[in-house]
Amino acid sequence: MESQLCAKIIVNPAAGCGSTGRKWTRIREYLTRSGLAFDFTHTECRGHAMELAREAALAGYKMVVASGGDGTLNEVVNGLMDSGNAGSTALGVLNTGTGCDFARFLGVSRDYRQACLHLINPRIIKSDVGVVEYKKNGETVRRFFISAAGFGMDGEVVETAVKGPRIIHGNIPYFLGILQSLGTYKNKNIHLRLDDHEEDVRICSVIIANGGFYAGGAHIAPEASVQDGAFEVMILGDVGKLELVQVFLAAYRGTHVTHPKVRIERASRVTLQSSERVLIQADGELVGEGPATFRVIPAALNIAV
Repeated sequence: MESQLCAKIIVNPAAGCGSTGRKWTRIREYLTRSGLAFDFTHTECRGHAMELAREAALAGYKMVVASGGDGTLNEVVNGLMDSGNAGSTALGVLNTGTGCDFARFLGVSRDYRQACLHLINPRIIKSDVGVVEYKKNGETVRRFFISAAGFGMDGEVVETAVKGPRIIHGNIPYFLGILQSLGTYKNKNIHLRLDDHEEDVRICSVIIANGGFYAGGAHIAPEASVQDGAFEVMILGDVGKLELVQVFLAAYRGTHVTHPKVRIERASRVTLQSSERVLIQADGELVGEGPATFRVIPAALNIAV
């Protein structure tokens, strides 16, 4: 099978508490019967999907598909962007993980049979991609993201979730991280720049959204678009614990935007500076700490929807 004529499907069998691995035989059979020309590889460890996606793009595959959750998708996006060949490759999404916020935003069904239709008869859109440059071990590195990045309490929740027991999967570690961080997190004083506007502000969290959903279904940025060349930036100010819980619950209905300590701004470039330790996450992956710069790369990826 020539790579130019087929899709590469990158399967994370551990995604969705192992349900991706259990469903893969049925998905494979369905795609084969549909006539899609493809081959596939299972990921073996964290970061493997990034390597596989980069290799697939450089090998000339016309479509590279992430089968898993948002973490798998983030790695595939990074592999495609790092390859330098993203403009010649389409990104496909098989929503087989737990949260799948970007798939929800795109309207990709959780039913794998419906999701496969996006691969068999794809409509291709040009999508913006976010990139964050940040500090890690004293060096400046970068990470691409497709759905949302964030810092402040957001980063500390992810750090807590990562340190949780490996036997707990899905969204549960994130929610446990929220509960634990409620008792320990202190709001941060930061210097924030949104394009040409600068301000000093005390924040609980800042979410930089390319897509509209976050944290397993929170409609964090109701007006977000991946085709407008800008982020929706949600700034959660100096809230107390009770206010934070209220905002978090309201976000799942998309009504948090009316809270007096929530601001939604638009910017294509966001810069964070602080004398305090401020952790950063990208698509739910803990990546590093500030200072950091987030920027939009317009129309950087072709996505099958």
